[in-house]
Amino acid sequence: MGDSGDMSTTTPPPSHPGPSLQTPPAEPTVFVVDDNVALARSLCWLIESVQLRAESFASAQAFLDQFDAARPGCLLLDVRMPGMSGLDLQQRLAARTTTGPQLPILFLSGHGDIRMALRALRAGAFDFIEKPFHEQELLDSIHYALCADAARRGQHRERAVRQALLERLTQREREVLECIVQGLSNKAIAKALGLSAKTVEVHRASLMAKLGAHSVAALVRLALQSEADRSHTGAGWSPG
Repeated sequence: MGDSGDMSTTTPPPSHPGPSLQTPPAEPTVFVVDDNVALARSLCWLIESVQLRAESFASAQAFLDQFDAARPGCLLLDVRMPGMSGLDLQQRLAARTTTGPQLPILFLSGHGDIRMALRALRAGAFDFIEKPFHEQELLDSIHYALCADAARRGQHRERAVRQALLERLTQREREVLECIVQGLSNKAIAKALGLSAKTVEVHRASLMAKLGAHSVAALVRLALQSEADRSHTGAGWSPG
């Protein structure tokens, strides 16, 4: 059962320093899930006091029923609740979100269970905050989570753009691109693929135009980034 948190106004140093990330996108939402309705309402008021949008849910199932992975933000989640627990919801969200960025989760707990905290963090939780907590500490952690979500979504969009561009290439253009990435000259590419040097030049100009690359360096960088995308997500350009 969720329990109330003493939201003291004393401001300690942030507990989650986090990396320097971009400003959160317009209208991210902090989703508050806690069966303690009074505490959830207080949390929403606190979040809205710093000009952030907040929505509250009285159960994990209620949140799961309306979950939309496309909505940016973060999840402020109580660990112990009747029915589906916070840890169970974390697991279900991970199973649902397989192709895009995971919604950052900040767990709230009034029980100080180290094993539970470790389990949540190992499963990808962004932070684990014990009740009672300081208002500024919580707001700082929320800010870092929103920035992390914005960065992840930006990276996901960039990967999607690279993949869409590379999918426009013909098989022959892909072969020429692979040779370019290997550092081969037009003459060497022509020999390797059994083409004339003029045909290689045509394919090279075509693939550079399709990919919007204005130099060989930009072309190679895009191909290598897409190769890295493939190792990270399984989708992207693959040499060979």
